[in-house]
Order: sequence, then structure tokens, then C-alpha cells
Amino acid sequence: MAADGVLTQLYQRGYLPPGAHASPQLRARAASLAVAPAIRQRVVAGRMTAAWIYGCAAEPDRLALLVDANRRISSLRSLRGCTFHEVRLGPFDVVSMGGLMVSSPLRTAVDVALHVDAERAVPALKALLSRPELGVRLRLLRLAVDASPRVPHKRAALAKLAALVAPPAAPDAAS
Repeated sequence: MAADGVLTQLYQRGYLPPGAHASPQLRARAASLAVAPAIRQRVVAGRMTAAWIYGCAAEPDRLALLVDANRRISSLRSLRGCTFHEVRLGPFDVVSMGGLMVSSPLRTAVDVALHVDAERAVPALKALLSRPELGVRLRLLRLAVDASPRVPHKRAALAKLAALVAPPAAPDAAS
């Protein structure tokens, strides 16, 4: 039916009828279909996957799944189409949406700033900040990144956040 234009593919095995809006709940539900039911409650969609779920990034090739450091992940490593990241998750870092646990908008923005290359991170961060319903504010995001204890790439993350407010570079006058 998708080949005939009757349905629009949302993510792998998820489809929408024509004219239907892809909400965060529907994106999360579509992503959840790619995660085995046995582990669905042990993983959290994060980073660019969560940014896509919130409508702030392109559909990911592979799901980025976060696993709390207190849980064993050895049994999860064989899941195809997913990348696992062992992290520490706080009580306010996760929301339930569409049958899948998803990193909160603020946690998503922090992770994108810290762990995603600038070329993909800056547009996603701009989109996350531009949606008032997500509640992510630049000052809060900067404080959250700054408060991250001893994480790699913190300086690069702060540079990405600075790029969000920097005026665009002027064209070279010599050209």
C-alpha cells in the first residue's frame, strides 16, 4: 500500500494514512516496533532518535538507545538496527511516549550537544529550542551541559551552543 501511495512510511514498520500528521507519539510508537518487546522497558530512545521523535531531526538510520548503567546490557547487544549507549539516567531524564521510553527534551538536547557532530547537532538543537511545548531554553541547556561532571566533549558542546546565538558569518569582502 505504501508503494501505491495509499500509506506513508513513518519508520520501518510504521505507516500513516495520507494527510495524517506524524506526532511525537506516533513516531515513538513506530520506533517501538523496531525494538523487541522483551527489552522495550529496559531501553530509552535518546540522542538523535529522540530528536526525531520530537520532530526536530531527520529519521535516523539506526535507533540510538540508552541503557541505564545500573542495568545489564550484554543481552541487548545483538539487536539489529540499534546503537546502545550505557548512561546514567536521572528520575527526570525519561518520559513514556507511544509505548516507548524516550529521553526528556532537555536530556535529549544535552546529549545531542555532547555526543553528536556539529553538522547534525546545531540544526537539531535549533529545532528543539524553537518548540515552546518542549520547554527547552538555551540558558537552561547551557547550565545543564556546564553542570555535567567530567564528560568528554563538554567544550565542543558549549561551542555548539554558542553557535546557536552567534550571528551568521559575513561573506568574504575580498570575493
